[in-house]
Amino acid sequence: MIALDNHPSGRHFLQIPGPSPVPDRILRAISLPTIDHRGPEFGALGLKVLAGIRQVFQTRHPVVIYPASGTGAWEAALANVMSPGDAVLMYETGHFATLWQKMALRLGLEPEFLALPGVDDTGLPRSWRHGVQADLVEARLRQDTQKKIRAVCVVHNETSTGVTSDIAAVRRAIDAAGHPALLMVDSISGLASADYRHDEWGVDVTISGSQKGLMLPPGISFNALSPRALERSKSAKLPKAFWAWDEIVEMNQSGYWPYTPNTNLLYGLAESLDMLLGEGLPQVFARHQRWAAGVRAAVQAWGLPTQCADPAVHSPVLTGVITPEGVDADALRRLIHERFDLSLGTGLGKLKGRMFRMGHLGDSNDLTLVAMVAGVEMGLKLAGVKFAGGGVQAAMAYFASHAAPAALKKAA
Repeated sequence: MIALDNHPSGRHFLQIPGPSPVPDRILRAISLPTIDHRGPEFGALGLKVLAGIRQVFQTRHPVVIYPASGTGAWEAALANVMSPGDAVLMYETGHFATLWQKMALRLGLEPEFLALPGVDDTGLPRSWRHGVQADLVEARLRQDTQKKIRAVCVVHNETSTGVTSDIAAVRRAIDAAGHPALLMVDSISGLASADYRHDEWGVDVTISGSQKGLMLPPGISFNALSPRALERSKSAKLPKAFWAWDEIVEMNQSGYWPYTPNTNLLYGLAESLDMLLGEGLPQVFARHQRWAAGVRAAVQAWGLPTQCADPAVHSPVLTGVITPEGVDADALRRLIHERFDLSLGTGLGKLKGRMFRMGHLGDSNDLTLVAMVAGVEMGLKLAGVKFAGGGVQAAMAYFASHAAPAALKKAA
C-alpha cells in the first residue's frame, strides 16, 4: 500500500500534462475563508471570474462554469444542444476523442467516428499521430445532403498524443460544405496554453477544465457558448437539469449560480486569471511554444520518435515519446518515478505501454524542464534503452539560444 505521507525532500516533479503544478499564489487564494455564496462579496467574485474567463476563451459570449471535471462539461455540451438519436460527426485523434464518442453513445446519440485509416511504420494508428483532417470533415458533410448531422465534435489539443488540431480549418470545412452543423471543441488541455479563439474561429461550444493551463486543481469545467448554440439549446430534447445552460446564464448576469458553486476554487480561478491576463495571452502562448520546442530538441537528440508525426501540429502543452519496440513505457515511467520523484504521463488506450508523455505547461520554467529531461535521460540509461543521448545538452542549448518572451520584453 502506498504511504500517503511519503514526501521525499525537495519538490515532486509533476510533469504530466495535467493536473499541472498549482502555483503558490493560487494555493494561497484557495485557502481564503469560505464565504456566503449568496452574499455581496461572492457576487463581485462571480462577476470578476466570468468576465476574465471570457477573455481567456477570447469570446464576447457567455461562458458557463461548472463545479465538475472536464467530463461533466463534455456531457453538458452534448445535453444542451442534442436530442435523442441525433447524428454527430466526431473525429478520432486519440484517447480523449474516443471517450467523448463513447459518451455520445451512452447519451443515446448516433456518433459517426472519422479517422485516418491504418497504422504507420511504428505500428501505431495513423489517426493517433495526426490532427483533424479538415478535408475529410468537409467531404463527409457534403455527403450529408439531408443535413442530418447536428454537430461536428473535435479535440483541439489531444492530451493522449501531443497533437494540436487546426480548429479554424475545421470551421472553414463546415462552411465550405454549406452545412448547418454546430462546431463543438474540446480544449480541456489547450486553453490558456495554446492559442485558442472561440469567436474568431466560429466555435459554437468549447469545453475546458481547470487543471491544465489555468493551473488550478481539478474541479472546475467550462462551456463557452455561441448565440447559435444558445438558440439550439431551446429546442434540444436530451434530459438535463444540473447541466442546463438557461438558469446558469441568467443568474450569472448578477454573479451568482443556481446551485452552490465551488467557492474556494473560484478564488483560485480569480488569481489564475490575474496571472494570465497580467502576463498577456500572446506571451503565455509564446512561452509554451518555446518550452515545447526545447523539449522536442531533447527528444530529437535521443533519436526517439514523437507521437505527433506532423511537425506543423506539435502541441505546446506536452510531447509524447514513442519507446523502441519491446520497451515497456510504463515500466520506464515507474523506474523514473521511483528513482527521481518525477511523474510522467502514461500511454492511454491504444498507446498503452508504447509511449510516455512529458508535460511542459503552466507553472514551469526552463530549469524545471531541463530537470525533467535529465530525469528521463537518466531513466532511459538505467532501463537499458538504446538511444543516442545528449538530450539535456540539446534542451539547454535551445533555451540558452532562444530568449524567453519575458526576457525579450524587458530587453526592448
